[in-house]
Amino acid sequence: MLDYAALAALAAVIREGSFERAARTLHVTPSAISQRIRLLEEHVGCALVIRDQPCRATETGRRLCQHVDQVQLLEQDLQGTLPALAAQGQSRASVPIAVNADSLATWLAPAIAAFAAGHPVLLQVAVDDQDHTAEWLRSGAVLAAVSATARPASGCNSRPLGAMRYLAAASPAFMQRYFPQGVGATSLALAPSLVFNTKDELQSRWVRRLCHRHVELPRHALPSSHAFVTAGLAGMGWGLHPQALIQPCLDNGSLVELLPDTPLDVPLYWHTARAASGLLDGLSGTILAAARTGLLPP
Repeated sequence: MLDYAALAALAAVIREGSFERAARTLHVTPSAISQRIRLLEEHVGCALVIRDQPCRATETGRRLCQHVDQVQLLEQDLQGTLPALAAQGQSRASVPIAVNADSLATWLAPAIAAFAAGHPVLLQVAVDDQDHTAEWLRSGAVLAAVSATARPASGCNSRPLGAMRYLAAASPAFMQRYFPQGVGATSLALAPSLVFNTKDELQSRWVRRLCHRHVELPRHALPSSHAFVTAGLAGMGWGLHPQALIQPCLDNGSLVELLPDTPLDVPLYWHTARAASGLLDGLSGTILAAARTGLLPP
């Protein structure tokens, strides 16, 4: 049998990043947190916390944190159906999810904000490339994820959301400087591009489809969807932008497409752990509804 006070301590340390902040959150001393985790590690027979700045969970620690999150969701459902429990004061369940930055910057943020405003949850949103968010769910770090991967991990469900349309765009001045003779492999190898981080393959994917071969691109790394637009407007580089985010700039001419009619459509999927939870089902319904208006049909 697992010690749920110790599991709560583990989840707090990983969520807050330190034993001291976890202790303040749970209204106990740091030594009490340390003792609970030490006893839990002895019970399961392996380390659960990487004591770093901030503290991080080991693989087993992440799975135990996911278990705690699922139990909290089940308890939240019970509070809604058992008046005696609800009378003791409703708590808020932590719901960790992983999403891609472009979804968060366009159609997703209003949906999850509205859901969180009307339900007893504390959303913990992690941002990663859409090709890698499913790994967060597979590792146990989150309960749900927006991903470009269709196949669900073991113990999870996957539903299509739709496709996000990306357009390769840059400022008119950038186009005149780097592409006066047109857009091709030679000019793209010289023109600075924008990437979210080292995991971002959208620009390379668009270039490969255009040139039918790999082209080594000069890259600025800029981990923000809105900063991408700002950088593009300033002539820092060209990049793949969500159409929904840059349509006003295209309309007023401050950004132009590198090549018209060459969109890159990226299908997205909503992955969830198979936890029988009304709250998680409600969040899923909200996100699926938002995707129907914010994305291209699946």
